[in-house]
Amino acid sequence: MLLLKVLSMNTKPLQGVRVIEFGTLIAGPFCARILAEFGAEVIKVESPEGGDPLRQWRKMHEGTSLWWYVQARNKQSVTLNLKHPDGVRIARELCASADLVIENFRPGVMEKLGLGWDVLSAANPGLVMVRLSGFGQTGPMAQQPGFGAIGESMGGLRFVTGFPDRPPVKSGISIGDSIAGLWGAIGGLMALRHREVNGGAGQVVDVALYEAVFAMMESLVPEYALGGAVRERTGNIMPGITPSNTHTTRDGEHVVIGGNGDAIYRRLMRAMGRDDLADDPALAGNAGRSARASEIYAAIDAWVGAHDSAHVLAALSAAEVPATKVYSVADIFRDAQFAARGMLEEASLPDGTEVRIPGVVPRLADTPGGTEWLGPRLGEHTESVLASLGYTPEKRAALREAGVL
Repeated sequence: MLLLKVLSMNTKPLQGVRVIEFGTLIAGPFCARILAEFGAEVIKVESPEGGDPLRQWRKMHEGTSLWWYVQARNKQSVTLNLKHPDGVRIARELCASADLVIENFRPGVMEKLGLGWDVLSAANPGLVMVRLSGFGQTGPMAQQPGFGAIGESMGGLRFVTGFPDRPPVKSGISIGDSIAGLWGAIGGLMALRHREVNGGAGQVVDVALYEAVFAMMESLVPEYALGGAVRERTGNIMPGITPSNTHTTRDGEHVVIGGNGDAIYRRLMRAMGRDDLADDPALAGNAGRSARASEIYAAIDAWVGAHDSAHVLAALSAAEVPATKVYSVADIFRDAQFAARGMLEEASLPDGTEVRIPGVVPRLADTPGGTEWLGPRLGEHTESVLASLGYTPEKRAALREAGVL
C-alpha cells in the first residue's frame, strides 16, 4: 500500500461498511471512491486481463494512469475471471458479505454473469445494490449503451452550454459520470439508512446517467411546462440575473464578477467609479438591471479592460464584490485558500516520486475522510481478501493455475 506522509487517526464515518465494486472507468468507481474516502472497505473486482481500463487513461507515470491513483484510492484490488464459474462463485461470496454492491455495466450484464439482484439479494437480504447505467434498468432505452457524454446531452446540459452562435460544447471534465456517481453514493447511503431504521431489508438504487444530469437542470421543466420557454445557450451570462459574467483584463486574464445582489451591484459600480449606474433607481433591482444588461456589461467590460487583473481583483475585494480570476490548475497550486484547507495532499507513487492529489470533500469536523493509500496494483489484495473468505494458500494457488484469479 502507498501510504501518505501523514495518516489520519480519526475514526471515519463509514468504517464497518463493506462495498464490492464491479464498476469500470468513471461513474461506478467514482461512487465507490467517495465511500472509500470516508472509511468504507471497498473491494474492487477487476479482470485479471488488464483490470479497469482507467489504469491506462490520460497522463501516465511508469505505466499507470495518474487518474487511477486518485480514482482508486483506499480501495482493495481483487482479480476475478467472471467468465469462469469459480470466479463467479467467489464474487457471490464477496457479495454475500457486503453491505453495498456497486456496478455500472449495461443492464443485463450482471444477470448474464449470474450476479443479478435476484441471486445476490436471496443470499444477502440486507444488500443494497447501486446500479449505474446510461438509461436506467427499465424503459425502452435501457439496453442501449450510454456514456457520460450521452447523459449530458440527453439530460439537457449540453444544449444550454456554450454560446448562442456556436454548437453546444462539453465541460472540460466527464461531469455527467461524476454527477451520476454522486447520486449513486447518496442513494446507497439513503438505502443503508433505511435498512438500519426500517427493518433490515436491502434494495436496488437505480441511477441513470441522463437522469442524474437532468436532476441538476434547475427550473428548466416548469419554465417550459407553463410558458413554453426553452432555455438556450447564453455564453457566460445567465439571462435574468445581472450582472454575472466573465470579463477580460488589460493583461489578458479572465475574471468572473458576480454583482447580481442589489447591494453588491451598487458596491461594484462605485468601485468602478460609476456612481451614475449605482444610484439609478431603475437599476436598483434585478429585473431593471436585466432589462439594461448590455449597458451594464459594456461598462464593466470597459473598466476591467482598462486595468490589470491584480488591480481589478484588489478593488473588488476591497468593495466586497464576489470576483475571481478563472483558475488554471497552475493557479490552484499557487493559491493560498487551497493550501489553507488542505486541498492539495502530498503522496508518494510506487517508485517514491512525490505527487500532489486532490483533497477529500466534504469536510467533516469530527470524522473527516482522507487518503490512506493510492490506487493499488492490479490484484494487490487478491490473496488477503480470499484468505479472509477461508481460502487456503493451496486453494488460492489452484485457482491461479486454473485462470480464475
